[in-house]
Amino acid sequence: MERKNALAPAIILVGAQLGENIGTVARAMLNFGLTDLRLITPRPGWQMERAVKASAGAEALIENHRLFDTVEAATADLGYVVATTARQRDMVKPVVTPAAMATAMRARQSESHPQSGILFGCERTGLDNDDISLADAICSVPLNPAFSSLNLAQAVLVMGYEWFQSADVTPDERLELHDARPATRGEINAMFAHMEAALDAAGFLAPPEKKPAMARNIRNIFNRAALTEQDVQTLRGIINALLRWPRDARDKALKPRVAAISRGLADPEGQGEKAQEKDENPV
Repeated sequence: MERKNALAPAIILVGAQLGENIGTVARAMLNFGLTDLRLITPRPGWQMERAVKASAGAEALIENHRLFDTVEAATADLGYVVATTARQRDMVKPVVTPAAMATAMRARQSESHPQSGILFGCERTGLDNDDISLADAICSVPLNPAFSSLNLAQAVLVMGYEWFQSADVTPDERLELHDARPATRGEINAMFAHMEAALDAAGFLAPPEKKPAMARNIRNIFNRAALTEQDVQTLRGIINALLRWPRDARDKALKPRVAAISRGLADPEGQGEKAQEKDENPV
């Protein structure tokens, strides 16, 4: 049997009823690196094979679970114990959120400090007051007051997530480039000069006094886009393809064709005049 992770909290299930629930708890635990599963008086005949099947790959946690008769015995080696409940209890005890619980456990986390633990009650009734009285604090998840019921695996998942992410350093956002690389400023500036020349030749950057502001706005669009080198090449290919069009914007056949394409319509050969008739103000 592998040594338990002394830095991670133990998950302690009191009176679990179904093997399937124990299995889904193990699955939730392993998502967040929790490997110490303790069972206190589970229902007789809870069927390990069903738990293993429901664990979806976390079989080792179930096979290595530890069995206890009382909460006192299951928590004897622990230093900081939190009891989970959604109900108000008639006792004076700190009530913390899962995030605060995780912070408190991390603050106590060291090889020399006793391990922490989280108590969960049975599926139907939860923890009783005698069990909760043995804990240092109560943890209650902020939920919809009109419907605050979580199943056992969901409750373990929430607690495990908060504990795990309290030390996670994953950036809030990242760009997966795969085989690409970010475009350099020189590549982006050259692409924009190419585009500005094409737009100027097409008569888009007019009148002259508005050209600087228009060009600046367009440049800002592309500078916000986090372009890759491949993006820049594709955009320059698009510009070149558009430059191959006839340059005379007043051409009678060209105007309805541009209007049709801008609306996402096809313009089969010979349909230009029909498109023009339908558009009182063609481009």
